[in-house]
Amino acid sequence: MKQDPTGPLIYTKDLTPSLSPAETVNGITVGALNHDDVPANAPMPGGSLFFAYPGIPLSNPSSRLGPGFSNATKPDILMPGGREHLLVIPKSDVGARPSRPMAAFGLKVAAPPTGPNLAAVGASGATSGATALASRTAHRIHDALEATYGAAFLRLSRRQRALVLKALLVHPADWDDAAAAYIKGVVGPADNRQHIRQKDNIRRYLGYGAVDPDVAVACAADRATFWATGEIGPEQALRVEVPIPACIGGKALPHALSATLAWFAPIRPGTQRYRAVRLRIVKPEDLGSLALAADSSQPDDNQAHRGTTISRWWTGVRAPAVTPDMTCPIVIQREPDLPGFEDDPIPFGMAVTLQMPGVVQIYEQIRQRLGVRAPVPAS
Repeated sequence: MKQDPTGPLIYTKDLTPSLSPAETVNGITVGALNHDDVPANAPMPGGSLFFAYPGIPLSNPSSRLGPGFSNATKPDILMPGGREHLLVIPKSDVGARPSRPMAAFGLKVAAPPTGPNLAAVGASGATSGATALASRTAHRIHDALEATYGAAFLRLSRRQRALVLKALLVHPADWDDAAAAYIKGVVGPADNRQHIRQKDNIRRYLGYGAVDPDVAVACAADRATFWATGEIGPEQALRVEVPIPACIGGKALPHALSATLAWFAPIRPGTQRYRAVRLRIVKPEDLGSLALAADSSQPDDNQAHRGTTISRWWTGVRAPAVTPDMTCPIVIQREPDLPGFEDDPIPFGMAVTLQMPGVVQIYEQIRQRLGVRAPVPAS
């Protein structure tokens, strides 16, 4: 571990992926974000404890780095795992080790009863707490979809519903600018012409980034998220038509289009590719009209397409040129499969968001274009 004289601590050890985090090809790997809701001015225990990353939302020091098998983006997402504190180890090559969670920091969780107290609580943290929060967020997403779409959502197969949840959970993840800049500054490389290597090092710590659970569960007046699911056959391509609301036309404001694709790939142990099926998000055709370009604060396009979850962001600040009933097609492409697996269709789930902060007609105009009825409140 090396200390930057102008900032907090960060691991600068060899980044070779000798041990991947909670390795899974089809599941979501959750890393621990060094964050909790303990007030910053809360009393701290004495001794040689110190906070590793003051003011910078990074993965905590004990959260394993990626990438995963075949250089896939792992962890997929970060969720809060408590602000992990470190304990100085005198005369040690490492210098510090993570401290156990305690009341002064960490996540508050249920604990075994202590005497007459049946509602005891304790402190937890790291990836156990982060994974529990991710699971809870997935339940909240399912409840919101069931409440809004009812039988239309519940009639989907269990596999398709799981893939919609997988896509929607990863969908809002993004890199924090301060965290990405700090990793780039410490780990490098310093040469900006090596931006692919810079992004590779950032995703080892952040994956696709931290998830805001509230954004994963609900839309906003100036942000519309919709989902799609289906099946794609061998070497097919499917178009998902994204309706573009007229209200964003001619407005020179920051705006973004993002898409997340998830599927379950059959595996072929003993082969180098391992995934029997690969899908890809093709770069949308109408990005020029929408004044959008690939956002630099995300994994490189090739890095993002190595797992079974793909998330891409396109951003811009110039005014889009919107025509009546305009759509922006996002193409899902199935690439050639491994030999012996050419016949089976593969289910997928997809989430797409269009946003322009401050333009509050976006959600309503897209809802009308899609013909989605607003949910009726229970009486």
